[in-house]
Amino acid sequence: MSTADDAAHEDLLLSALYLHPIKSCAGIAVDEALVIETGLEHDRAWMLVDADGDFVSQRELPRMALVKPTLRHDDMVLRAPGMLALHVRLDTVEAPCRVKVWNDSVAAFDMGDLAAQWFSDFLGRPLRLARFDPSQRRLADPVWTGSFESETAFADGFPLLVCSTASLAELNRRLIAAGQDAVAMQRFRPNLVIDGLPDAHGEDFIDELSIESPDGPVLLKLVKPCGRCTIPDVDPATAVQGHGVADTLASYRAEPRIGGGLAFGMNAIVVSGVEHRLRTGARVRGSLHL
Repeated sequence: MSTADDAAHEDLLLSALYLHPIKSCAGIAVDEALVIETGLEHDRAWMLVDADGDFVSQRELPRMALVKPTLRHDDMVLRAPGMLALHVRLDTVEAPCRVKVWNDSVAAFDMGDLAAQWFSDFLGRPLRLARFDPSQRRLADPVWTGSFESETAFADGFPLLVCSTASLAELNRRLIAAGQDAVAMQRFRPNLVIDGLPDAHGEDFIDELSIESPDGPVLLKLVKPCGRCTIPDVDPATAVQGHGVADTLASYRAEPRIGGGLAFGMNAIVVSGVEHRLRTGARVRGSLHL
């Protein structure tokens, strides 16, 4: 017989972990990731900026999706079609600078002329690569985090993004029914993918996730539905931009909590577990809003 406590929780599985080292470039599926104050280590730690220091993304440069990073012990190797590989050291930065991500002006480090030329050549406009200054405290919106001060690096607004396999399955069911191709989870650029929710978009109703790790539990709080722009309609394999994902989400995913925006996944903050290492396959306990 189930209890009231059982009804308020979901037993889930951490089915995938993703890092996106350079904001809006390709992500990396990993088996484990270190939790730090700003989310996951190396996630959105670098960003491309224009001559004014403003960030650029796939919204205006879909070909950013074709820049594929590989993280190694000492460096990050970047590859893109028609380009020689670029090696970016993990332990080296160059000149301090200021950059802007949305409405936040933050301290960063310019990564030098070689990286700038590589990205400018591939993307066809003058750009520079910047790295987040870890001494900078960029805080998520307190409207959603309350009194808890949650840090983030170059992510749009929150340290982590959580999606579920059930949500993707429902979207793909609708896409296929409309005669379109199914899409992969990478389109939505999550950090954590959870499996085991009985209903699509069940993550919308989760308050906290407690994730087992070898170092002790990691506690996340899901604070805001993730409003979607045009990026999920960029094919990560080709950088071709369509409209099927947005059109399909518009038919059933308008979210009143974000003014009717199209939502897929939940933004999350780290409550506890900094310096703990998450691993795919970990057991997850989800406490539901009552």
